Amino acid sequence: MNHLGWSRIFGLVIPYFIIVGIFQLIGASIAEIPLDNSSYEESTIQHVTMSFSSFLGTMLLIWLFMKFVDKEPFIEVGFHIKNREKDIVIGVFLGLIIMVIAYLGLSLFNQVIFERLNFNFLELFYTTLIFILVAILEEVLFRGYVLKNLMLSFNKYIALFVSSILFSLMHGANPNISMFSLLGLFLAGMALGATYIYTRNLWYPIAFHFSWNFFQSLLGFNVSGQDIYSIIEFTIPENNKINGGLFGFEGSIFSLIIEFLLVILIMYYYQIKKKNQSTENESI
Repeated sequence: MNHLGWSRIFGLVIPYFIIVGIFQLIGASIAEIPLDNSSYEESTIQHVTMSFSSFLGTMLLIWLFMKFVDKEPFIEVGFHIKNREKDIVIGVFLGLIIMVIAYLGLSLFNQVIFERLNFNFLELFYTTLIFILVAILEEVLFRGYVLKNLMLSFNKYIALFVSSILFSLMHGANPNISMFSLLGLFLAGMALGATYIYTRNLWYPIAFHFSWNFFQSLLGFNVSGQDIYSIIEFTIPENNKINGGLFGFEGSIFSLIIEFLLVILIMYYYQIKKKNQSTENESI
């Protein structure tokens, strides 16, 4: 076993909490968020400020580790864009389609009851920024660095499994969390990382991560337990594992099934692609 990869992950932990913690303190000060009030509800602009602070801290941390520990250019986390435009389009449309079908399906069976439309351009703009920052931050950290390095120490499937556990545990303090929703986050990590173990590229998972969260929020669901701006507002007659309750669609049985199927389909696609390429090479 190559110990280099997982040792880098262990080495990342303390600097992460120090550097990102400092940036979050600065962000909280700028946004005037009281640190002594755990029940304080942030405004959307305050949420943007905190997301941007975490983003800057995480990017600085990963850049430092890539430069001085991994000794690779930052772009090697998976930011090569050549021939990846299609990945971005597929990721965005896939998240949109899944969430539209989820909302329509749950609405059809009265699991969610439409109340009203609430369009606010400024809130929409801020919400877009939040989910872009979150998608890039989490994908760079968990796929671009953690998964990338774990693949140096383990089989790529084991590395994907371990990084997905870490991804779910990182959300363990989210509002309305449960063991069931943690399982959903684990499968989300698997679905987001499944392409990376074959492509070493982040553009698809970033696009899909953004789209999944963004359209989930706009269509009225909480996102990983957090209530963020929605264009569609609905009520839930009864919180259960069908509609996801207060955790959002990610806490529903349908989300788990979709994520599991995505993992299987992605792996099947790349296995077939690899097999076809091997056949073509042999025939040359």
